[in-house]
Amino acid sequence: MTDALLRPATRADLPAIVAMLAEDTFNASWGPADDPAYAAAFDQIEADRQNTLVVADRAGDVIGTMQLTYIPSLSNRGAERLQIESVRVRSDQRGRGLGHEMIRWAVEQAKARGCGLVQLTTDKRRVDAHRFYASLGFIASHEGMKLPL
Repeated sequence: MTDALLRPATRADLPAIVAMLAEDTFNASWGPADDPAYAAAFDQIEADRQNTLVVADRAGDVIGTMQLTYIPSLSNRGAERLQIESVRVRSDQRGRGLGHEMIRWAVEQAKARGCGLVQLTTDKRRVDAHRFYASLGFIASHEGMKLPL
């Protein structure tokens, strides 16, 4: 167990969150942290009770993030599902168990809310991420598809 506190993100956390997203080597489209699009997206996420942007905070230092989205569904007898997105651990904090702690925490949030399923997607090129999620019990049961707009 790390000494990080998992909590909802605040607007003040936005630069640190964007910096972690920008460490992504698979997506070169990240802009500067002060781009107004990030603030607008944050406001939408914060206002939507089905969404929570989470940070891992160690003594005021944001070292991890993820977005949790609760999706109503008719599948599985109407059970809500949790979609986990944009999981990031700051590069200097990787390999210390924080990612495992974050995902386990998210799964516990889903259980407490009565969700019937937790799902996520990961880029096919992220072989290490596939192993990571499999080690937590996730199964690559579906083929995901996206259409960039």
